[in-house]
Amino acid sequence: MALLAAPLKVCIVGSGNWGSAVAKIVGNNVKKLQKFASTVKMWVFEENVNGRKLTEIINNDHENVKYLPGYKLPDNVVAVPNLNEAVQDADLLVFVIPHQFIHKVCDEITGRVPKKALGITLIKGIDEGPEGLRLISDIIREKMGIDISVLMGANIANEVAAEKFCETTIGSKILENGLLFKELLQTPNFRITVVDDADTVELCGALKNIVAVGAGFCDGLSCGDNTKAAVIRLGLMEMIAFARVFCKGQVSTATFLESCGVADLITTCYGGRNRRVAEAFVKTGKSIEQLEQEMLNGQKLQGPQTSAEVYRILKQKGMLENETVMGSLSSGMRPWLQYFELLFEPLEGTGGLRSVPCQAPGFPFLHFRHLPTSLFSFSG
Repeated sequence: MALLAAPLKVCIVGSGNWGSAVAKIVGNNVKKLQKFASTVKMWVFEENVNGRKLTEIINNDHENVKYLPGYKLPDNVVAVPNLNEAVQDADLLVFVIPHQFIHKVCDEITGRVPKKALGITLIKGIDEGPEGLRLISDIIREKMGIDISVLMGANIANEVAAEKFCETTIGSKILENGLLFKELLQTPNFRITVVDDADTVELCGALKNIVAVGAGFCDGLSCGDNTKAAVIRLGLMEMIAFARVFCKGQVSTATFLESCGVADLITTCYGGRNRRVAEAFVKTGKSIEQLEQEMLNGQKLQGPQTSAEVYRILKQKGMLENETVMGSLSSGMRPWLQYFELLFEPLEGTGGLRSVPCQAPGFPFLHFRHLPTSLFSFSG
């Protein structure tokens, strides 16, 4: 870790539902820890809310009334509408924005922060590059030249803001950097485990949102808990297989048993926004974009976007087949299908696949039936 002189200045890049919940934690923690500067800057994309600027509301009323209403932010969290001003001289950067905006943000702030700065990404998504999969942490690392840790876990933002107990996982290739962010972020009700399998931690956070969309479809179709459990189990198996194909380093199955893995998958498939919106999509027939406006105050879902990217990555690698297991909404890539199919092994003597009929448009799915069975083993 580069030598950083205390007190360390913290900037939170993003101010949505999750970003504001994290700001609440960080703002309270830095008041008690001399290692960190007492003021926390939070970059806020400026919006007007009932005739007032959102930054003014946050700085005067200490509440993000649009994205985290009902929860007071510490008075040492300062909303800054100018991104370059927010990150200026920051030692620690906490990235928590929709993943589709990471290129633009990094391009704007590269050269504005010290090379010794450290970052952590809470962004749940992936990106595509000429050679296929690119992790969000890799994009930040390559563009800005700083070390990046990742934080993923079963962390519904409103429950974190309400200080209900939860666990989370930090993945860091440099242990002391991960431990520094643990010190910044951990509370008695927000318990953190640090592991070195950072790429797997990050992939878990992205892929679980795809499975959650499938779980939401199950709920919207009243398929029942047994079917939903099958979707979750099959989704987990494909998450493991995907990680073993695309992660550059060793993938430990134990990482999937941390909060970033099975815990986050369960939470998201039962209580997350991707599940809720997917259920509403089936029941109402409204578009995803319309439901984002109505249910999320315009915040963007990660599941549909990530599934489209996963689809294109697998297609680029020649790893697609028509049979299906893990949901992959590829809006803009293929027409929406007539059925939502939940696939298992073919029934003996049928030569076909079991499926659950859908009364609403479904979406294309992906699976890894063609991969070696060793990828699905639970060793390592």
